[in-house]
Amino acid sequence: MSDRAVLLAGGKGSRLRPYTVVLPKPLMPIGEYPVIEVLIRQLAFRGFNHITLAVNHQAEIIRAFFGDGERWGVRMDYSLEPAALSTIGPLRLIPDLPENFLLLNGDVLTDLDFRAFFDRHVNGTADFTIAAHRRVHQIDYGVLHVDPESRLSGFEEKPTASYLVSMGVYAVRRRILEFVPAGKPYGFDHLMLDLLKNGRPVQVETHDGVWLDIGRPDDYALAIDTFEQHRQRLLP
Repeated sequence: MSDRAVLLAGGKGSRLRPYTVVLPKPLMPIGEYPVIEVLIRQLAFRGFNHITLAVNHQAEIIRAFFGDGERWGVRMDYSLEPAALSTIGPLRLIPDLPENFLLLNGDVLTDLDFRAFFDRHVNGTADFTIAAHRRVHQIDYGVLHVDPESRLSGFEEKPTASYLVSMGVYAVRRRILEFVPAGKPYGFDHLMLDLLKNGRPVQVETHDGVWLDIGRPDDYALAIDTFEQHRQRLLP
């Protein structure tokens, strides 16, 4: 049996400039490995033996680095977007997707067990399963609460707020493609609104372990430190 994963590797990494002027974001090094290679090694270890890279920006550099996947013991192929199609839109370009597959952003650093996550999805009833992580955000200001007459009614010094956020790791049933338009940008946000509007089941699984993306320079620096601290967990 061939278990499939699709890695989204087509973004320009605009928030990570100036690093991404030279390298595509998925090839940014974490330790001695590009961040997307860490994901590929994890997927291969968990038995995902067919990996498709959805590419656009600097596609040939990514293809030249990874080739056919033989080095990692997987079959690797590529889906080239003619234009940027956001997070979910590229799936319409892949004709041979199985009934269930993993979908991952190519800039994620996590110790999530992809096999266990995927198997729970397959054995469940959801059309779409989201790996989620709890983030705590601190407001760097004193927050004023004001009544209808503009009088101070309360005050909080640098309060914190807790949010459950998507990790950019999803397990997907192929039938969600009925919502995805051909040749147009269609993102995770569009799909979530469409699934909610149509009453389709979406499962959310909270992961309390390691999770970072490398969307900004500060995140990238933290990811390098996190990789060194948790190397054994991140490179099984």
